[in-house]
Amino acid sequence: MKSAVESSAAPGEETDRQPLPPGWKSYMSPEGLRYYVNSSSKETTWRRPSSSAGAPQRPLAQQNSSPYANGCHSSTKKGQPAEAMNVSLRKPMHKQPPGSISPAKRQIKEVKETKITINCVTFPLPGEGPEQQLLKPNEWSYCDYFWADKKDPQGTTSVTGFEVLLQKQLKGKQLQKEMAEFIHERIKIEEEYAKNLSKLSLSPLAAQEEGTLGEAWTQLKKSLHDEAEVHLKFANKLHTEVEKPLLTFRGDNFKKDLKKYDHHIADLRKQLASRYASVEKARKALADRQKDLEVKTQQLEIKLSNKTEEDIKKARRKSTQAGDDLMRCVDLYNQTQSKWFEEMVTTSMELEKLEVERIEWIQQHLRQYTTLRHETDMFNQSMVEPVDQLLQSVEPAKDRELWVKENKTSEVRPVDMDI
Repeated sequence: MKSAVESSAAPGEETDRQPLPPGWKSYMSPEGLRYYVNSSSKETTWRRPSSSAGAPQRPLAQQNSSPYANGCHSSTKKGQPAEAMNVSLRKPMHKQPPGSISPAKRQIKEVKETKITINCVTFPLPGEGPEQQLLKPNEWSYCDYFWADKKDPQGTTSVTGFEVLLQKQLKGKQLQKEMAEFIHERIKIEEEYAKNLSKLSLSPLAAQEEGTLGEAWTQLKKSLHDEAEVHLKFANKLHTEVEKPLLTFRGDNFKKDLKKYDHHIADLRKQLASRYASVEKARKALADRQKDLEVKTQQLEIKLSNKTEEDIKKARRKSTQAGDDLMRCVDLYNQTQSKWFEEMVTTSMELEKLEVERIEWIQQHLRQYTTLRHETDMFNQSMVEPVDQLLQSVEPAKDRELWVKENKTSEVRPVDMDI
């Protein structure tokens, strides 16, 4: 790339006789286009700075700002003016524009200065410009709200937003395990209860009761044995249909998969930070080369050295090389940024899907618990009903009759004898 500043020549004659604002000088590019440089503010523009304002007057293009750290940069093409080079780096994920704005900034009524231009390369200023629009408005999706880092309540340490999502998954798995442990305790209670009921049903107490009451008593003891069987079956079903699914859902490989997600995103983030540092370094190097070129040009104007023209050529070559290096760093940064953004979106939505699956899975099996519990109650009720019927059929008179028939010693009382 050969930009205007990198290939600058000695100052040319101005067609406008009005003096330039302080700090501004004009140069002619190899393509024959005039451009202006402010060595103090490190600004470069194709449009002549206004004498009254002291700065170039150029329209501001709409600029998106990324919701993540480190800022973003956009590169330019050869021969384009700076105001036409404000290229958005963030790739849209949907063809249709989102219908909502992030809660952080609902409306942007005014477009402020949001960029700085060096050597025809436009850099957004961090913290400025419209808020990034939501990818999934009104859904509170993971992909929109976990780009920044989160500090602990004391503000001493922080974790990345993606790490917050991973912790949510790990916490969900732990809670799922605790639910399985809870059901296991419930199973133990049922098994112990069934064991005690069965033991009690074999008790010899009141086994000699007779008549209709004896039949009711025998049925009551039998119902305990049947109830014990029902509760034992309930415990077995709880184990196979509730506890075991909760324990086996997403086994040991789940944590390994999360670690893969974590390492992948972390590596991309490190690459992004490294690329950004390279851009900053290259931008500073270019500014230094431009400043050196400006000094050499001023020396030529006042003819301080016979070697000034040769020094200017050398300084111009170095400025051109620095500009090429900057553009190369910007391109690498943009590629890494795009990849990181896409991976963050797709992976966060995958984690969101996993959380929905986890909740629905637990809901399904806890509902199975309530179903089994209702069935147990119905079986128990069906076993109590025969006992109720026999108890209602108890007749003291009939019991007396049966007892007398089986135990009588005579049918009449003895006759008194006369002496």
